[in-house]
Order: sequence, then structure tokens, then C-alpha cells
Amino acid sequence: MGFAVAPLFRLAKAGFVMAREGVFGLAYLPDLPAAPRIAIACARLLERRSVKNKSAELRLSDAMNRLGPSYVKLGQFLATRADVVGKEAALELSALQDRLPAFGHEAACKAVAEQLGQSVDEIFVEFGEAVAAASIAQVHPAMLRGKDGEVRKVAVKVLRPGVQRRFQRDLESFYLVARLAERFHPPSRRLRPVAVVDTLAKSVAMEMDFRLEAAGLSEMAENTSEDPGFRVPEVDWLRTAKGVLTMEWVDGRKMSDVEGLREDGLDLEALGANVIQSFLRHTLRDGFFHADMHQGNLFVEPDGTLIAVDFGITGRLSKQERRFLAEILFGFITRNYRRVAEVHFEAGYVPAHQDVDMFAQAIRAIGEPIHGHDASEISMARLLTQLFEVTELFEMRTQTQLIMLQKTMVVVEGVARTLNPHLDMWHTAEPVVGSWIRDNLGPVGKLRDAGEAIGAMGRIANDLPLFADRVGRMSEEFEKMTSKGLRFDKDTAEAIGKAEARHTRSGRIALWVIAAALIGIVARDLF
Repeated sequence: MGFAVAPLFRLAKAGFVMAREGVFGLAYLPDLPAAPRIAIACARLLERRSVKNKSAELRLSDAMNRLGPSYVKLGQFLATRADVVGKEAALELSALQDRLPAFGHEAACKAVAEQLGQSVDEIFVEFGEAVAAASIAQVHPAMLRGKDGEVRKVAVKVLRPGVQRRFQRDLESFYLVARLAERFHPPSRRLRPVAVVDTLAKSVAMEMDFRLEAAGLSEMAENTSEDPGFRVPEVDWLRTAKGVLTMEWVDGRKMSDVEGLREDGLDLEALGANVIQSFLRHTLRDGFFHADMHQGNLFVEPDGTLIAVDFGITGRLSKQERRFLAEILFGFITRNYRRVAEVHFEAGYVPAHQDVDMFAQAIRAIGEPIHGHDASEISMARLLTQLFEVTELFEMRTQTQLIMLQKTMVVVEGVARTLNPHLDMWHTAEPVVGSWIRDNLGPVGKLRDAGEAIGAMGRIANDLPLFADRVGRMSEEFEKMTSKGLRFDKDTAEAIGKAEARHTRSGRIALWVIAAALIGIVARDLF
């Protein structure tokens, strides 16, 4: 019983905080039944007077930050699931930023010492106060003496003490809500709320292991080693553990400081194009992209090089999914809507019983309005959003990896447009998308695919003797079973016997219970 009461109590507390911060005042559901409408109206009686002048984004941000790291992450995660919370709520949640206060310097030093097995003074020449704090971790500047005796500056990311325990506790409440929704609200079962919480739990668990983030940084560094104008900080693996990440200190200017970038004499138009092309290059070429590329995670060096940090959230696309994305974008660029529709069917995203021509007509309704307009009026992110909305009409199943891509595209495009409001998305994207199409779908790509197919057939041929041996042994076993019947070894036979005995005892007990109940009923009727 205690297990059920604690999550309920925490949910009640969360509801009170949200009511005080005016979150329920954002709900506009005219088709909601009377009982929930009355409950929302009662909750609104608890609102602070000051929240009336707050924007939706600020109300959500204040409420989530008051409730702690788990709820901040929940809000940011739901911002990527417009299929679950709706388009408007996802848009409001996408503006949610971590604004938690930093934890104490002594606690940070203690955490570093526990994780790295040495005191902070033994590891670093200096270890400064936190310069940035978020829901899961905070960053400290530090000075480190290398083997050559030279002192260099590093950034040390430290996990919040107790944050894992807090997440596990709050996840119990999230699971409780999800299970109740599935049990008592049948329409919600289509959205699989328990599976949504499972995904959140897995995502957060990975984000709280900084070794995985370090591996993401290392992989991105390898992928982009030859890319012009983009890089990521170098990881110090010797001073990195599950709860501590040490990496190169970035001295660049934050991309959110647009006026500062202009004062530095940087070409903002070229910088905006670099943001878009780098993201598309990582997505299409590598199938591995930074899934949280907002302005706070992007820095610019004096020579215009873009530096991305905070790889806690990343996305991946298979080769088939990359081909799907590239052909969609290129189809819109060339106005080949039939091909865009065919790609959806080839990828298996739209059921085969749907009509390709009707789907192509729906695609045209999205694509045609973008042609003949100024490039500043055309949003690739908006186009992808509309595309996924239309595909729902044709029974396209939700693809979580594409939703992550869509959300990141919205953020990346927004960042680029702050640098260049008249950014021509299609002209900017064409070199990367077109190059990928030529390399992977043209003659060179077809030869490469043929080579891979021949290689796969060669591997199968090498394994044929092993397969033949296994088939031969299986054939012998089947012949024995046919002639002598199915036989079990001693342990299996004993296990079956014990199970049968338990089953028999349970059956007898059930019969006695039923008999006693019948005797009781008869006795009641007679006397």
C-alpha cells in the first residue's frame, strides 16, 4: 500500500504547484466532459494573481522548474511528442529551458572526488564555481596541468547529487498516471502512455551517464574531422566517469549573442547557412545528429567555426530513413510530388492499401504553396510538420525517430533565421541534399549497394557449411522423435512433475473452496 500512496502524494503536490503557477489555465478543451471541466475550474481557484500576466511558456517553465529536474525533462521530452500532447502544447513545451539554481561548490567537489577516486586538489590546479546549471548537471571551469607541465583550461560537467534517486522516485508517479490513463481512458491506449514513460526513462538514464555523452562527442568528432567550419570539444577520457565529464574549454561566443557576433565582424549569413548544412550533413551522411541544437549549446570561434556542446540528447537514422528524408526534401525542391509519395510507400511508413495518387495529391497541397514565395516565408521545419500531419490521414504509424528529427529541424531552422531572417532554406539545403542523393542514389551509390549485396552473399556462402551441419543435426533429432517419441532429460521431467503436482494441489484446493461456498449457500437458504 505504501508503494501506491507515495506516488499519489507526489502527484497531488505536483498538481498543486501547477495550479499555483497557472498551468491549468492554459487548457482549452471545449469538448471535455463536465467532470474534468469542473476539476480544472476548481484548480484555477488556486492560481497566483501574478500568473495572469505570464506567457504560457513562462508558466510552464516556472512550474516545471519548481517541481524539479524530473518534470523539466518530462516537459522537454513531451515537446518532441506532438502526437501525444498536441501541436500547441508541444510548441509551448519546446520553449521550456532549464533554469535551476546551481548546487553548492563543496557538493560538486565531493561528487568529483567520489567519481574520479582523487580529491579535486589532486586532479586540478584550480576548480572554479559553476558557470552554468541545468536540470541534470552543472559546468565548472577548471585548470589542469598536462604531462608536459603546461596548464590548460577545461570544462567539468558534474551530475547533480541525488538526481538519479529523484528521477526514479518521480518516474513511479509518471508510471502511475500512464497506467491509470490506459486503464480508465480507452482512447489514450492508442498513444501507449506506458511506452511513452518507458522511452523517457531510457532517455534520461542514458543522459545521466556522462560516459555515453563522451562517446557521442568522440563519434561526432570522428565524423566531422574533415568538415569545414564545425567541430566539437575534445574529451579528457582519463578524467571522465559516469557522473563527471571533463572536456576542452570553449572560448567562443554563444550563438544567442547575435549583436556580439556582428560586432566580431562575422558573416551572419554564412554562419546561418553553416548551422543548417552542418545539421543536414550529420543527419544524411552520418545518420547521427545533435538533437538539442538550440542557441545555448552552440558557440562560435573568432574564425567563424561552429562548436556544438551538450551531447546528452542525440538522434540516429538508419540508411533507409536517411534515404527517405533525402528523397522527400529533394522531391519538394524539384516539385516531384509523385516520387515523394512513392518513397513513403517504399519505406513502409504508409500502408500498402492506401492510394499512391491520392497521397501524392495531399503532398502537392503542402508543396505548391511554398513555390513562388520569398525564401524568408518558407519553412522547411513547418513543411515537415505539415507532412507528418497529412500522413496521419493515410494511417502512417508514428515514427519516434522522425519526430525527434522534426523537432530538431524546427530548432535548427529557428537558430539559423535569428542570424539571417531572409535565409533561403531550399537554396541552403540543396548542396548537401543533392550531393547525398547523387552519391547514394546515383550510379556510384548503386554500384556501392551492389558491392554490399555481393559481400553479404559471400558471408552467407562462408556460413553454408555451418548451416548444413545444423540442419543435419536437426533432421536426426526429428527422426529420433518420430521413431521413439518426445523424450525429456531427468531435470526437465522432474520440473514438469513438480509443476503438475502443484497444479493438482491447486485444483483440489479450488474444488474444496467451491464446495464450501455451495454448502454455505444451501445452509443459508435452508435455515
